[in-house]
Amino acid sequence: MDETQFLQLIGQHQGIIHKICRLYRDTKEDREDLFQEIVFQVWKSVGAYSGKSTFATWLYKVALSTAIAGYRKRGPRIVYTDVLPDRAELRDNAGEEVFEVLRKLSDDEKAVITLYLEGLSYKEIGEVIGITESNVGVRLNRIKGKVQLLFKK
Repeated sequence: MDETQFLQLIGQHQGIIHKICRLYRDTKEDREDLFQEIVFQVWKSVGAYSGKSTFATWLYKVALSTAIAGYRKRGPRIVYTDVLPDRAELRDNAGEEVFEVLRKLSDDEKAVITLYLEGLSYKEIGEVIGITESNVGVRLNRIKGKVQLLFKK
């Protein structure tokens, strides 16, 4: 892939990178730094893109891995609850309030809920995060409850 093709792909999918940056970094400067780091990591690894998944799914994987470097060493931190808002309800609350609430989640929770809100299937989320499809369902149920509780505060 040449530089022009790469820049076209980044241009087409920059919204994904901006969402990840906005979710994982609080300040404009930190978001800009993370954006640059993600683009750099994508450029470094674009040769490894096999085409088995969509480019957007692969980009999410690289972007989230970059944003949450070290996550696997810490392990997941999940709050347990049974309350489940639906995808539409979370989308309808779009805006800074949503990002403020989502920033309060742990890194692994942010990754799962971001992919879910983007409409990825459980299978695709599992591929990006590196967990089983059924584990995605369990985590999503717990994360949705936590998000709903955070909206009430």
